[in-house]
Amino acid sequence: MKRFAITLIAALLVCGIESSQAQFSEATITFDNMNHNFGNIKEEGGVVEHTFEFKNTGTEPLLLTNVRTSCGCTVPEWSKEPIAPGKSGSIKVSFNPLRRPGAFRKSITVQSNAKQKTVVLYIVGLVEPKPKTIADEYPIELGPIRLSTNHLSVGRIKNTEKKSTSIKVINSSDRSVTLSIPDYPEYITFHVQPETLLPNQKGTISMDFDARMVNDWGFINSRFYLHLNGEKYTGNLLAASGSIEEDFSGLTPEQKENAARMSIGEETFNFGNIEQGEVIEHDFHFKNEGKETLLIRKMRTTCGCTASSPSSTEIAPGDEGIIHVTFNSRAKRGKQLQTVTVITNDPVKPTQYLRMAGTVEVPEK
Repeated sequence: MKRFAITLIAALLVCGIESSQAQFSEATITFDNMNHNFGNIKEEGGVVEHTFEFKNTGTEPLLLTNVRTSCGCTVPEWSKEPIAPGKSGSIKVSFNPLRRPGAFRKSITVQSNAKQKTVVLYIVGLVEPKPKTIADEYPIELGPIRLSTNHLSVGRIKNTEKKSTSIKVINSSDRSVTLSIPDYPEYITFHVQPETLLPNQKGTISMDFDARMVNDWGFINSRFYLHLNGEKYTGNLLAASGSIEEDFSGLTPEQKENAARMSIGEETFNFGNIEQGEVIEHDFHFKNEGKETLLIRKMRTTCGCTASSPSSTEIAPGDEGIIHVTFNSRAKRGKQLQTVTVITNDPVKPTQYLRMAGTVEVPEK
């Protein structure tokens, strides 16, 4: 009996050792360094690379199942074959600094069959921006001059405001150029400083936009010809814009409480799938839930394929109205989202949007 007990204990010990060995028999990934600092690199210097070295310090073959980066500017290459215990592998990472000036910190997520299934590596550095050329700083070319942009915009502006904005200009030719903008509406004033630019001289074109002189609402856009040395330059135009909103800042709390309120029951109509050429019509219903007459000041659509008309532009308190919208799918294809912008005297939500959404399918010939 004593001999049987000793034999049983020995067998249990052997099984325990084998079980312990099986439990701890696995791959282990160990990196020399999990972070790399490129330091300062130049944007125009091209792609930089770094190789992360690792070793399988476990007892089973190591296999990297996936390596992914946090952005497309970073590209990894890694060992695809199983790595035997005690052997080494590598992950090469390439980073493209072009058009990415400033500090960066990118992650590389490594997945494998190791005990630690996921490991994250990092590359960091600072991209020094490349020197700007004249074409970079002044991308719009108008004959002998170049502009930083050909669009002067004051953005959103109250109907009681006057705003100013400016763009940069340079004479990129070898002769003096005199600039002028003789034709523009009364609500816009242009200033060119200096009026005559010497070769390689820089200047500005400024615009004053006086919304108080505009009898209109919403987005206002005008185009103008720049005159060079007294002659109209027709190769390109200047655009001037602003989005005019009603100024409700002078209303008292009581006036705001008693103002008009436009409540739209359904802001988006999904017409589903239609064939190219079909015309879709839909009525958007709304109600004036305020205590004053609701005034529809303006409606604007995203393209000529969409038309809209209200049942009335003046809705009494408590009354309802309809905005009829028509979408013509001729020459359209794929997903569509056409928008109707509605501008009213509702001080809480003066601009509202109605949408026609769906998919236009082109029939097979």
